[in-house]
Amino acid sequence: RVPTGACPQSAQYGSCSLRRMSVMEALELLDQLVDESDPDVDFPNSFHAFQTAEGIRRAHPDKDWFHLVGLLHDLGKVLVLFGEPQ
Repeated sequence: RVPTGACPQSAQYGSCSLRRMSVMEALELLDQLVDESDPDVDFPNSFHAFQTAEGIRRAHPDKDWFHLVGLLHDLGKVLVLFGEPQ
């Protein structure tokens, strides 16, 4: 849990009440975004998440928590769809 006042967004997003979604739904939402840091990519943003997780799995097969981190690392970008800047 994020402590109150830790960042300006904690009051707005800390309760997770804006919208409930599964991880897969959030990954699908990423595909609606054009990432300003990598606008020339010809494949969906979710593909990047799976590609990252798979690369980590090959490099570190014994660290399943790390595979998950690779999959989730860009999920915060969905906040762009709720008015946050990139």
